[in-house]
Order: sequence, then structure tokens, then C-alpha cells
Amino acid sequence: MSVGLVGASAGPVWGVPAKPVVSITPEAGATQIRPDTPIVVRVGRGRLDKVEAGVDGVYSADRTVWRSAALHEGRTYTVTARATGAGETVAVSRFSTLKVVKILKITEITPKAGERVGVGMPIIVTFNRRVRERAAVTRALWVDTEQVGAWRWVAPNRVVFRTRDHWRPLQRVTLRARLAWTRSAPGTYGVADRTRSFTVDRALTSTISTRSHVMTVRRNGKIIRRIRISAGNGATPGTTTTTGVHLAMAKTDPERMISPGRRPGDPGYYDMRVSSAVRISDSGEFVHAAPWSVSAQGNRNVSHGCVNVSPADARWFYRRTLRGDIITITGTKRILDWRNGWGFWQVPWSVWTGRTGSRPTR
Repeated sequence: MSVGLVGASAGPVWGVPAKPVVSITPEAGATQIRPDTPIVVRVGRGRLDKVEAGVDGVYSADRTVWRSAALHEGRTYTVTARATGAGETVAVSRFSTLKVVKILKITEITPKAGERVGVGMPIIVTFNRRVRERAAVTRALWVDTEQVGAWRWVAPNRVVFRTRDHWRPLQRVTLRARLAWTRSAPGTYGVADRTRSFTVDRALTSTISTRSHVMTVRRNGKIIRRIRISAGNGATPGTTTTTGVHLAMAKTDPERMISPGRRPGDPGYYDMRVSSAVRISDSGEFVHAAPWSVSAQGNRNVSHGCVNVSPADARWFYRRTLRGDIITITGTKRILDWRNGWGFWQVPWSVWTGRTGSRPTR
């Protein structure tokens, strides 16, 4: 009995037909074999009579190839193959598959399946545990698009894909997370793939000047509305609207707002509900209806940090906004931190891709 590749001598003895040559993969002694790797037995100068591997498989029509079904993780397999031709050859291979101690799963993908999004929308993938072998996991994440983009890890268990330039409007994008048997840490593997598709809609972009108190809304580059606004009063950093490239993150109607760090009875305390609220950061900034400050809108900044607009303008903006729409604010000294909400467009492309030694700036 031979092990592995057998029957492959320097050549047949003159006048004596050569025996079958049998090869088995995975080869004898292999370890940590991925369970989605099939056992394949091949024979030259003969045909396979019998293959035993402890797993189902199928023969080719001419019985020169045998291929197994999927394997199990953490098991040892012994494959015995017998082939006949001008004589008989028996080959044996013994190997083991990798053992999964912990499973890596995706707990959340943004955008949602089938969602229509704006041209600034990031793809955010969150895992159930921290990822140590980030390069391997990143290689398993494929985005079907003709545009240039890159992944950046923003937390031990979260990675974000951003394009170099804004998404081109009216395209379908698909994320393929090929995580099955991808190792993310010693003993930790993904065991299932995920797919997520969404659609990039029209380009709705807005620019807000806190100095001229005007929001200009463009659709595919054409101005469709100018809206009077009132931004943060700037009395404290917390009441100063952040300057930078924001994204629409969520819409709520109504949205409950409670003054941070204050209790009932404290100066400046408030607990109120506002309508037509579009969230643009994690620090509590919204574009929302503010009927109490209509007289200030277009003239001066009086809010606690949000962008106040009239109820009619708020409803108009709310109805047309999609997650991922770009809202650029200018005119204040408080710069949007790129980690505040979806401030990823605050990061220069060379820094996002790691092509420089610089760090993202606030």
C-alpha cells in the first residue's frame, strides 16, 4: 500500500504496462484544511474502482475523478482509493480540517437591503467580535462597483467602505462578504457568506452657511431650493454647529430632544419634540422644524447647535432626504470630528487609504 501519489515511477519496465497513478488532495499530513475544500481523487492510466473517505462523493463519467461533498470542521479524514488498469494501485491520504473555536458573524450592515441612498453613503459592516486579522477579513469583502473605493477599520469590530469620489447616481451596488472559513483571529472563523445590495439614487446635496444663514439644496447639481436657517448660537462648543461634510443619517418625526448634561430646573434645560428631523451627527445635530425661531431664520444663529428651518421647509427637506445625502456646513470654528456620526468625508483620501503616515484630522 502506498500513501499519497503512487504509481509514478521513472517509467514502465520495457514491455510491462504501467500501473495506474492515483493522486489525492488534500495531501497526506495536511492540517487546517478549509471544510469547503473538497476531496479530489484522480487516476491516470486506469479507472477508480472504489473511494472511501467517510463523506459522500461522485465519480466522473469515465471514473477517472472522484470529488467529495462538503467536509466538516475539526475532523480527521482518511481517504482510501483503489484504481485498476494494467494492475492495481491503492492510495491513502490522511488529513484534518480546521477547528472553529469561535464564530465570526456580521451583526449589522448599513445600508439596508434594497435601500435607496444618497451619493455620500458609506458601507458599514459590524461584526460580533473584534477582528485581529483585519487584512484577511478586508480581502473577503467585495464591493461590486466600477468606482474606486477603500475600506478603513474604525473600531475593533467595525469596518467602513468609502468611495474616493461620491457615488455616481442611479447605480446598483452589491456587497459580497465572502467570510466562510476566513480566519479573523486564532481559532476564529467566519462560517457563512453575506450579500447586500442597495441603490444609489439621485444626487441631492445641500450647503449650509452659518454666516449668511442660508441652506442651498441642489439636485444633480441644479439648485432647487434656498432655505433660510438659524444655526447654533455659539455660546459654548456644545451649542456651536459643526463645520464640515455631514451625511443624512436618519429621519424621525417627531424627534425628542433633551438638553445634554442638564436636569429639570437647571438653566437651559429643555425636553421637547420637534418635527421633520434629519439627523446629521451623533452629537445631536439635526436639520429640523423650529417654528419658535422663524424670525431668526435667515438673520441670526439662535439654536442649541441644530439647523433650524421653518415647518414648511423642514417638511419639504424631510420628504426628499435619503440616508447618505451630503450636507456641507461652513462658517464655524468647531470642526466636525470624522468619528462623529458618518463624518468619513472629513478624511482625505490619502489618509483614508493609509497611503500617508498622517492621521484623520478632527
